[in-house]
Amino acid sequence: MAQLRQDFEQFIERDALIVVVGPENAGAFNSYWTAEDLPFIGLPNPDHSVARLYGQQVRLIKLGRMPALVIVDKRGKVTYQHHGNSMRDIPENERVLALLDELNKSEQG
Repeated sequence: MAQLRQDFEQFIERDALIVVVGPENAGAFNSYWTAEDLPFIGLPNPDHSVARLYGQQVRLIKLGRMPALVIVDKRGKVTYQHHGNSMRDIPENERVLALLDELNKSEQG
């Protein structure tokens, strides 16, 4: 999440809304969000219902939920998905920002 915070303004400039879904309960999630002063939306999802909707994998041998990144356009259509194979398998912000630029370009034209 540090990399999302680092480039948060660039996401805002692209009219993107960042929502991070986590496995913690609401109390633990809120405590973490407050302590870290994260500028984007955090959604506690202890029952994994949202994670299942987007196909996020849970691998207990690899410490739980694998990273997943989903880009949903303004009409609600999933336009990009990345499902990580390890906790470090997260697309770089530059890649995500480029995808958002492509999406915004196609929505304008």
